[in-house]
Amino acid sequence: QVQLVESGGGLVQAGGSLRLSCAASGRTFSYLVMGWFRQAPGKDREFVAALSQRGGITSYADSVKGRFTISRDNANNTAFLQMNSLKPEDTAVYYCAARGTYSTTAYIYTRRNDYDSWGQGTQVTVSS
Repeated sequence: QVQLVESGGGLVQAGGSLRLSCAASGRTFSYLVMGWFRQAPGKDREFVAALSQRGGITSYADSVKGRFTISRDNANNTAFLQMNSLKPEDTAVYYCAARGTYSTTAYIYTRRNDYDSWGQGTQVTVSS
């Protein structure tokens, strides 16, 4: 089982930036596919971004393309989500997710049900 702890959320004005971090433990980090999801009040949890085990493949939701960047530091077991040009509609609880693999073949997952470990979430609030 993978333990995930997010940090870096907060309150920011529209147009500002935040960087979320996700510290992982319990599995070899370089075998984990990492993802970020978000859930706004009254809405379903939605995909934001995902990154393959060694970072060679990325995927983004259309709503964040060009503004958000997912990355990872395998030496320090941490994934990141750099969020720029934030909009009020980005306001949500952001969740880090992980899916373990047993292969060096690059995988990427964009569906919520593909992930088997989740963090507790971190609140991001963007004011207009």
